[in-house]
Parts: sequence; structure tokens; C-alpha cells
Amino acid sequence: MAAQASGGVPLSTLAPKYLHTNSTSHTWPFGAIAELIDNAYDPDVSAKQFWIDKTMIKEKLCLTFMDNGNGLDHETMHKMLSFGYSDKTAKKGHVPIGMYGNGFKSGSMRLGKDAIVFSKSESGMCIGMLSQTYLELIGADQIQVPIVCITERNLSSYILFN
Repeated sequence: MAAQASGGVPLSTLAPKYLHTNSTSHTWPFGAIAELIDNAYDPDVSAKQFWIDKTMIKEKLCLTFMDNGNGLDHETMHKMLSFGYSDKTAKKGHVPIGMYGNGFKSGSMRLGKDAIVFSKSESGMCIGMLSQTYLELIGADQIQVPIVCITERNLSSYILFN
């Protein structure tokens, strides 16, 4: 059953097949790579460096994209993995590239079926997943984005959010 908004009006949902459909907006992989680089350039990220590498994991080619920006907390990670959310604004004349909240999803899913995001920020560490493989395995009828965060409270203990 679909989630309900106030007044009983059903909320719109996205089927897992949309992850692939959305990725076809990139006709070539370099456009998808550009989307991911754009995210590191935006003013709220403050990244000064960006690295792209490839590695083999269990005989599968994996691309890694890494920057030295501010990182993502739980709320920001969830917004990045959600569709259509963007609250980016210019800072000190630095105008953001992303405006529609779709670039990470379309870019990452054009390059592969799965994306795992590891992020470290001032408040702690988060891992988020956008995965067609996972959604197929669990038989999902709408997109789910698992996120696990560990937030540092003090030097000796952590809080796990799920």
C-alpha cells in the first residue's frame, strides 16, 4: 500500500526500475562521470581535490570517486540518495552546478548497478547505498536507500543510527 500524505492523498513513489530508466539520460559514461565531479565542485562541499580510481573486487571492476570535501551527515546523505532534493545556494560568488537533485542518481546508475557512499564529516561517519542489485534481491516495489551512520558523541563512544 502506498504511503499516505495528510488528507489520505497517496504519495508518489519510485519503482526500482526507475534507477535504470533515469540513468539513460547519459548517452555516454563521461557525462555520468561529470555529474559525480560536479557534486564535489558545489560550494557546500568545499572539496579542493578529487580522485577517480579503478579497482577489482571479487573479479568485478569498481570505480571509486573520492574528494576531500566536508562530508555528509545522515540528513545530507539521505537527501543525496533521494530524488529531486536540492537546496544548494551560491556562497561567496561560487555558484552551485547541481540544482535538481538528480545528478548523483543518474550518474552513478549509468556507470553501474550499485553505488556505496562512504563519508566522514565533523559529526561522524555514514555509509549509504543506492543499489539495483539489493532492490532486486529483496523484491522491493519502491526504491529504498539503506544508510548507517556512526555519530561521535565523545572520544570513547559512538551512536549508531539506522
